[in-house]
Amino acid sequence: MSIKRLSWLPVILCILLCPVHVLAADTGDETQDIRSFLIKLFNERAQFLIDQKPEVINKLYDKTDRFGRYMYEQELLRSKYINTWAEKRAIVVSTVESSIRIIRIKKEGDLAKVSLNQSLKLSYVYKVGNYTPQSLGIGTRHGLTLKKINGEWLVHREWYADPLTENPNWISEFDGFPSPTFLKSETDTKQTGDKTKKRYNREQAVKYANKYAGVAWGAGNNHRYNKKYLDYTHLGGDCTNFASQVLGDEKEGGGLKMIMGWHYRSSGSQTWVRTDSFKDFVLNSGYGRLVAKGYFTDVVKPTEKYPSGAIATLKPGDLIAYEMDGDVDHFSILVGFDDHGYPLVNSHTADRYHVPFDLGWDKNTKYILIHIND
Repeated sequence: MSIKRLSWLPVILCILLCPVHVLAADTGDETQDIRSFLIKLFNERAQFLIDQKPEVINKLYDKTDRFGRYMYEQELLRSKYINTWAEKRAIVVSTVESSIRIIRIKKEGDLAKVSLNQSLKLSYVYKVGNYTPQSLGIGTRHGLTLKKINGEWLVHREWYADPLTENPNWISEFDGFPSPTFLKSETDTKQTGDKTKKRYNREQAVKYANKYAGVAWGAGNNHRYNKKYLDYTHLGGDCTNFASQVLGDEKEGGGLKMIMGWHYRSSGSQTWVRTDSFKDFVLNSGYGRLVAKGYFTDVVKPTEKYPSGAIATLKPGDLIAYEMDGDVDHFSILVGFDDHGYPLVNSHTADRYHVPFDLGWDKNTKYILIHIND
């Protein structure tokens, strides 16, 4: 488990203004003005990522309150991080689509408490090469307190989990791919030709990761988690619980047998839900092996052993752990590669679908690359 921080979604530049679509539980007139403000808020936040005009979102926050000022400053930081990351990866976002689902609104005088989910689809293109647009999805759950001041609703406080608040000055430099087929040429994205029964159903594991990627755009199951399992989002994070499901669900996932204290019975064992315990289990049980551990530049650089970088040896269905200050902070599942060969991952808390593996992390992050033995 582990929720890293508050934050927001990826990417940058040159895009058209994209309307926010709303799916709401009810449309009572009493809350219509609040709904209208929420549409405006999320729409203009999306636009802010494109045009970088802080005055557009500045007026949407209650900056007389320190929490309101903090949330506004967080949006500025996220946007700067996203723009810097995209620039260093030589990409430009081509389109953005945003949807919100309002779950509840509780109005109390000049305050309103709101919970909602946001799904984002971001499409990007590389600056070099003739590649078709690639799409990724991010899903976030928001808790907001709005305050009515001078007849206008403003963001008074807000909470949402998404580990994309990093220092933009700490993003690892990247000189570019060794070749247009970086990574992709050395991995198989599908199991083909081998009819031998294997312990780990890699293809099913990837399908599970895509189906149950939650609120993120692109996910299946009507943007809901698998109801067979508890949601640990508010108990520290659901990323490891999700990774365990991908590997161990016997009906839809990879089908690895639950052994050695790694199990789910009405709730997950410590090894099932805790990041460090899960990492140790996978490596010590024989279910997985360590490919490499290092910073971004360590895992992508060509070496004699790994001509296209250590990460090139991973296959869809393998795992990436993210270590901060000596502790495993997050787990994601490698689900494929974009057309340029960039590794893409799915995860929970925040929900991600086909997101570049290093988006939301910085040069202080160590990546633990784990291959699951078939």
